[in-house]
Amino acid sequence: MSNKNKIKSETQSHFPEKGPIDDTGREVLLSIKNVDITFGKGDSAVKAVTNASFDIYKGETFSLVGESGSGKTTIGRAVIRVNPCSGGEILYKGVRISGKIPRSLDREVIRNIQMVFQDPAASLNERATVDYIISEGLYNFRLFDSEADRVQKVEHMVEEVGLLPEHLTRYPHEFSGGQRQRIGLARAMVMEPELVIADEPISALDVSIRAQVLNLMKKFQAERNITYLFIAHDLSIVRYISDRIGVIYKGNIVEVAEAEELFNFPLHPYTHSLISAVPIPDPQLEKNKVLYTYDPSIHDYSTDKPSLVDIGHNHFVYGNKKEIEEYKALREKNVPIKTVTILSPGGAAGAPASASPAAGEAEKAALASASAGSNYILDPPAHDTGSIWLAVLSFFLPIPGLIAAFIFLKKNYIRNFKMCRKGAVIGLIVLAVIIVLFLLLLWMATL
Repeated sequence: MSNKNKIKSETQSHFPEKGPIDDTGREVLLSIKNVDITFGKGDSAVKAVTNASFDIYKGETFSLVGESGSGKTTIGRAVIRVNPCSGGEILYKGVRISGKIPRSLDREVIRNIQMVFQDPAASLNERATVDYIISEGLYNFRLFDSEADRVQKVEHMVEEVGLLPEHLTRYPHEFSGGQRQRIGLARAMVMEPELVIADEPISALDVSIRAQVLNLMKKFQAERNITYLFIAHDLSIVRYISDRIGVIYKGNIVEVAEAEELFNFPLHPYTHSLISAVPIPDPQLEKNKVLYTYDPSIHDYSTDKPSLVDIGHNHFVYGNKKEIEEYKALREKNVPIKTVTILSPGGAAGAPASASPAAGEAEKAALASASAGSNYILDPPAHDTGSIWLAVLSFFLPIPGLIAAFIFLKKNYIRNFKMCRKGAVIGLIVLAVIIVLFLLLLWMATL
């Protein structure tokens, strides 16, 4: 940013109608530029985000994915000015919103950028009715002409998210998790924001409810041209809802690309590992899948320092000069990269295509290990045969049979355990019947 633009962003008290236009002709709504976020001071300081940079375009869904603790939510909270930036800057429509800004601009940030939180129960005031929860932003910014106008807006929004007007007099604890998340979504959407930060909004919901909430978000985007920063760790969901995806690992953005580009050409080994971890609906295929695990020690950044570089196709990858050249060569082949390897029942599989030469060596080792003992975790112990003779012996000796069943269970010999238990239970029932009959005959003989 030039000094002139920098001074403008520091003194401007209102957002322009539109953001800057990039080289591709798209409007840049939000820019994260070299952002560092640190918690604590001195020796106890922890750097949660390091040199993060990406742009979000108007009307798109940009997803930020990574494992727990990678810094996804930290960036989202920095955008709404909850987490301060220790370095870099955040621009909204070309105006800096990080650091100290005028009060009028701060209010516009609150008005234009809304957040939907991960936990729908903790993010709602349990002492407030649904009517007040949804209306709070309207009251704060006086976004209604009269009380009748406010009621109409709230009732319309409640119906839009799939609830009923009579729900407005109830409290959050009277709703299910999916309904509470709809209330949170209504609270954000009633403000008519331009950008919504969705912080894992469906991770706490049942699978059947997740699709409903996602479809609802897509509906709002189509009708209102809303832009989403969607924070998640489930790549299968991200692929469905995203236009572009950024992958973050331990505070570093390691890859940014369009959704299909990222899934077809996952160049960074960490992205490769995330995609390989997506469950396969077929249980047999999932059982035979080779899980690729990312090992950061495969990178040598001691002398050649890494950076986030555009390798073409609007695809950014984090690496040093040597790795970037390898990624470019791999991408220019234009052959989709195989991210999932399925072992055949015999334990054999073809050589997988790799996300990088370093990832290839690690994956070959994992494949060799898996092939040597295919599915050894799921295979029963060698002597766990479930022989019928165990049931016969337990039938005639039920007490020793129960003891043997307990021992087999402790050793994870499940088949042998079931046969011993079956034989012992039948034996005890027969023994009990014989004893009852004997006592009955003995009683009749004494009469």
